[in-house]
Amino acid sequence: MEVVIVPDATAGGELIAEAIASLLSRKPDALLGVATGSTPLPVYRALAAKVASGAVDASRARVCQLDEYVGLPADHPESYRSVVLREVVEPLGLSEASFMGPDGSAEDIQAACEAYDRALAEAGGVDLQLLGIGTDGHIGFNEPCSSLASRTRIKTLTQQTRVDNARFFDDDIDQVPHHVITQGIGTILDARHPILLATGEGKAEAVAQMVEGPVAAVVPASALQLHPHVTVVVDEAAASKLKLADYFRATYAAKPVWQGL
Repeated sequence: MEVVIVPDATAGGELIAEAIASLLSRKPDALLGVATGSTPLPVYRALAAKVASGAVDASRARVCQLDEYVGLPADHPESYRSVVLREVVEPLGLSEASFMGPDGSAEDIQAACEAYDRALAEAGGVDLQLLGIGTDGHIGFNEPCSSLASRTRIKTLTQQTRVDNARFFDDDIDQVPHHVITQGIGTILDARHPILLATGEGKAEAVAQMVEGPVAAVVPASALQLHPHVTVVVDEAAASKLKLADYFRATYAAKPVWQGL
């Protein structure tokens, strides 16, 4: 697990956008797994700016969702399909045909979960999966005590996650769905290069547990320690509880340029 400490969220977004640009230069039709929420927005803004300037050709890129609310219509402004189309697909100039995600309105949710897991594999697998981390250590919507081998499935959100997400629903927790479809931890670990971005002091404890704590289901993000190529990008505030922060700074400063992110 590589940990990169950056000054702020803007710097983190730029660094990850550069990694995506490098991937697209090598593999123009790469499948990019995208996360929602406020944390990854600097990444999408930086990448869209590169596309707009002509520095990056994303015309053949493909995009896939990490998770989706159950029961929200696909066209609801806070369905994750709508969010990804609005924040990623449209700014990058992609078509909906380049986009794939689970059906949160399906009559048979279990079948929809299995179908999405198969679709990701049939698409050749996720090349780069962008992740955030919850204050309780969740990734995707794999809440604490999720199976570390889990596949795409339905999950019940914790009260804390619903509280955290209420800001997207006019601060009304009653509007936040109780259930989601999420890529499982095992599914996430299938990605060739997971990159997790965390910013703000509120994520510091979760980051420390993920990076320096034991691999444990109570901190789902700790499963990333098992992946051979994971990058964790954190700002100074989110890195504030890392005991090995100075070591991470030193190793990144000494990293050969040719290695990339």
